[in-house]
Amino acid sequence: MMASEQQSVLEPDVPDLPAGPGPLPRRTAAVRLADALRARRRWLVPVLAVLLLAQMAAAMVTTAVQQTPTIDEPVYVATATDYLHEHRLRYNPEHPPLGKLVIMAGLAVADPHYDPSFRGDQGQVGRHLLYSSGNDPWRVMLWARLPVIALTLLFGLVAFAFAREVLGTAAGLLALALYCFSPDLVAHGSLATLDVPSAGFVLTAAWLVWRARRRPRLYLPLAGAASGAALATKMSALPAVPVLVALAVVSVWGARPGRASRAVAAAAVVAVTAVAVVWLSYLAVDPRLRALSAEPVPAVHGLRGFLVGLMPFPQSYRDGMRMQFAMEDLPWQGYLFGHLYTGSRWYYLPAALLVKTPLGMLALWATGAVALLWVRRLRRAAPYLLLPPAVLLASAMTGSRDFGTRYAIFMPMFLAVAGAAVLTVRRRWARPVGGALALFVAVSSLRAFPFYLPYANEAFGGPAKTHLWLHDSNVDWGQDLGRLADRLRERYPGERIWLVYKGSGVPAYYGIHAADPRKVPPGKVHGLLVVSDSSAAKARGALAELIDSSRPVDDVGHSITIYRR
Repeated sequence: MMASEQQSVLEPDVPDLPAGPGPLPRRTAAVRLADALRARRRWLVPVLAVLLLAQMAAAMVTTAVQQTPTIDEPVYVATATDYLHEHRLRYNPEHPPLGKLVIMAGLAVADPHYDPSFRGDQGQVGRHLLYSSGNDPWRVMLWARLPVIALTLLFGLVAFAFAREVLGTAAGLLALALYCFSPDLVAHGSLATLDVPSAGFVLTAAWLVWRARRRPRLYLPLAGAASGAALATKMSALPAVPVLVALAVVSVWGARPGRASRAVAAAAVVAVTAVAVVWLSYLAVDPRLRALSAEPVPAVHGLRGFLVGLMPFPQSYRDGMRMQFAMEDLPWQGYLFGHLYTGSRWYYLPAALLVKTPLGMLALWATGAVALLWVRRLRRAAPYLLLPPAVLLASAMTGSRDFGTRYAIFMPMFLAVAGAAVLTVRRRWARPVGGALALFVAVSSLRAFPFYLPYANEAFGGPAKTHLWLHDSNVDWGQDLGRLADRLRERYPGERIWLVYKGSGVPAYYGIHAADPRKVPPGKVHGLLVVSDSSAAKARGALAELIDSSRPVDDVGHSITIYRR
């Protein structure tokens, strides 16, 4: 074959373009149009993602600025401050240190005054730090909350990336929208607590294990680190770790079938790395690992005590686990659908999620989960998205503390990704219905602004009615003491105040000078009776009689009710 003939075979047959001005051939114009659409899509996706995260950030920061400390926050803030100044494992041993180290990053900027010689339990130390040490509690709490807010936003990117890899770009944006408009994630992601960080690390570990199907050497150690971070934040993440280890085996076995040694190595890498991260979190606080707990460590016997003794974790971690078991044995009171009870209800968390999840989100969760199991090409991803939250929910349902959906905060994280699978259904209705439900979720969430903690969906009357169905961190966690002070000052100046407040704030600091109506005969209680809704839900005896014989006149943040007597 001659050179000229060889060139004609290798080069494509491209029609000659017109020499002068004139319309381009139809094929070239179509190619240019496609390139333009692709270029527009490239910048449109990140812009939409940034807008979704920006509105979530605005909602969380606004909430963080306006809310007074919730019940658990002063404990974590005081512990983190003790880490910062004293480098010791003294307070809050029932939770590992990593989440409080995250909070400490913000406190390092705030640099609050701290008295290490103060004696008291961890709650008293927290109140002393915020209200009796010359600190501005608004400033300290904001800086303590900001690192958790940043971490919550990063976990939103994980949800987006997870959904995009499994389901496609449009589904990634839908997953991010469900994540960003989740009232529970906005509410608890704006607090200096441990629930969202722990759940987010589990989500990150599941995503990294999924990615390990292609590059196990890179992603398995990272998945182990994320698993360890979850364990080093809350012990309730423990049931997820065996699931993640098993999924690591599935990932490696699926990539290279028949190599059992590689699958075993995968499990070992994830497990060993997770254990190492837990140890590192304790060493970061105190390299000497001194057990200096200010709280007594209970003895745990039987099978639970035996298993705790086998754990390959520091002594402080095992002591914390013993405390958790001891707390599970206490007779806690719960409140569900208007009924006060002692003990626990196995169906509490599913029922609470039914109340506190937007209706459109519930529909997308159910449809997306079915799609993951129904669509053949998605079935490989179903275990990664459905098994960890299912196991964690089953474990949480056996607990005795029916205090709120924060114990199941992993559900809106994982099911945001799973819910986006509705867009993969090859039916004409799938995309318009998915978009309409997402819009319904956004509207429902935005209508709750800035009262995300007491959110309830429209079927249960919205945030103003949540206290009729649930209590504690679902509704009233002490977050509205500052708002109450403003309301009393603006609408009820000079009136006699009787207060029953459930929370960690100090009313006098905010200018609320009130007496406890439970300490005097009912006939002497005249004026304004102010009661936290969680206290009203559990009211019995004299307090119940006072509430029944009073007239509700005002509501503060959907968590505190003002009555007139």
